[in-house]
Amino acid sequence: MPLDPGTPAEAPTRTAELKVRGLTKSFGRAAPVFAGISFEVPHGASVALVGANGTGKSTLLRCCLGLIPADSGEVELLGQQTGALGQGARRRLRARTGMVAQSHNLVPRLSVLSNVQHGLLGSGAGPRYWSHALAPRRAREAAMAALEEVGMADLALRRADGLSGGQSQRVAIARALVHAPRFLIADEPTASLDPAAGEEVMALFFRLVRSEGVTVVFTSHNISHALGYGDRVLGLAGGRLAIDADAAALSERDLGALYG
Repeated sequence: MPLDPGTPAEAPTRTAELKVRGLTKSFGRAAPVFAGISFEVPHGASVALVGANGTGKSTLLRCCLGLIPADSGEVELLGQQTGALGQGARRRLRARTGMVAQSHNLVPRLSVLSNVQHGLLGSGAGPRYWSHALAPRRAREAAMAALEEVGMADLALRRADGLSGGQSQRVAIARALVHAPRFLIADEPTASLDPAAGEEVMALFFRLVRSEGVTVVFTSHNISHALGYGDRVLGLAGGRLAIDADAAALSERDLGALYG
């Protein structure tokens, strides 16, 4: 039966890939870095996490990925409660996620191709994937395809210590995407780059993740990046979530207040 034209159709509900409920984290006897943090990230969304240095952005991301435990609260990532997972289940969950960090963490003496193949190690690929000379053909082909996507295929056999900062971050992006993650965290992905290279890498990164429908949470001190690449913005200040709003409803002044 056709809809009554006078009745608007309801927008489809997107599954939440990440659910955070009442998360609190402290180190030692110090005051909590943050407390009572709650939010959700729907499938295919891009969420910018912003805030001044020391507000706990990186700590929050690591709690969400299950890399460090929270003091209290719950994290559900890709339908699984991260705090209740055993070692094997945690490893399988991480194989479905990826991370791009501000430090590129490439192995300097190995080739670009080998470094990208390291993105397959979390999928139980085995030690043969450490070097492109030992890896099976399908792994090399997957790594080369990822390098093609980031415009680095012509440097596949160059040692990683011969790359520029922008080139290194492109390789890190290829490594994060080679195993086709469903959920990706990017922690200040352009912090170590000059402005021109940073803009180029951000545009490339989001073109790739959007085309693959990957859900992304990223941190940035660049307010224009947060508003331009995020569908939604979360702002940390004073140990709490001070902003949780659609990017289109925010201005640079709104985000600038977090750094005052």
